[in-house]
Amino acid sequence: MSENIQNVSHQREIVTFMRRSAPLNTSQRLAIEQHADMIVDTQLQFADVRQYFSNPEQPLTIEIGFGMGSSLVKMAQANPDRNFFGIEVHIPGIAQCVHEAGELGLTNLRVVDADAIQLLKNMPDNSIDTLQLYFPDPWQKKRHFKRRFVVPERMALVEDKLKVGGRFHAATDWQPYADWMLDVLEQRPRLNNLAGKGNTYPRPEWRPLTKFEQRGLDAGHNISDFIFEKIS
Repeated sequence: MSENIQNVSHQREIVTFMRRSAPLNTSQRLAIEQHADMIVDTQLQFADVRQYFSNPEQPLTIEIGFGMGSSLVKMAQANPDRNFFGIEVHIPGIAQCVHEAGELGLTNLRVVDADAIQLLKNMPDNSIDTLQLYFPDPWQKKRHFKRRFVVPERMALVEDKLKVGGRFHAATDWQPYADWMLDVLEQRPRLNNLAGKGNTYPRPEWRPLTKFEQRGLDAGHNISDFIFEKIS
């Protein structure tokens, strides 16, 4: 596996996502209009996403690929003293997320339709407290491994952007990707496995069950959580 991972790390400007279209329902269409303040304009030059919050000094959690957003909304609701910034390319997911957040009157959640890699590159170093990647596309075919988010080159970027003491939290139900993640993450010089070397982290109570996670459980898949802390 290590040889495959090393080869992937030399790829450049390859996206880690695939766009898909779907119609918006009535509540989603209204949500985009009524809660436009939660949606960051994709045409803006991202310098520091903390500027889009009314309390920019609060700790920042960024989630990559939040799907329909229910778990992200629950975390934002449970942690009003933390800012949550979600990145998603599925427009109905963005609409549903702001619909649910708007119903709850949340002020600590912002979302954007963007390439997470490009957004991270424009963030200041040492600016993110937590980066979340829950149940990403495992890109199962070998020729698609280059699209996986967890590869050495992209994790080097994550190391730069996390604060010292900040955390990268990933979860997957696809065992080959879990093995791949562990191999990549434990080779990162500035990240420490909080579960101990070679171990996955027990599912934390504060991570809400996601739709994709439930699908994996229903299919009999094992869920693997990884929480790595930046140590320098």
